[in-house]
Amino acid sequence: MADSADVAAAKRLLDEARGRGFAFERVVPGPDAPLRGVQEIVEYRDEIYLGGFWKENSCTATRRRRYSLVVPGGWPVADYVRGDALTVLHTVLSDWATS
Repeated sequence: MADSADVAAAKRLLDEARGRGFAFERVVPGPDAPLRGVQEIVEYRDEIYLGGFWKENSCTATRRRRYSLVVPGGWPVADYVRGDALTVLHTVLSDWATS
């Protein structure tokens, strides 16, 4: 069975994210298990959680500022997005890449 256009586009964006330095791993075993991806750059730590390519609000991404100091409770959130895989990946690769 062929993927829908949205799922196919999300898979291409996932490949693009890998090409830009995101390291993805399965959260639990299995071919359809959720994915977690992390990328650390000079100013930010970006984290993507893909719970399902086709489900609305099953995916999230968080951008946190990095500091040289230890911050109680973790790094402060600079940006956050929730939606389907296509929305989340597009936001991270398009909007966050330039900031």
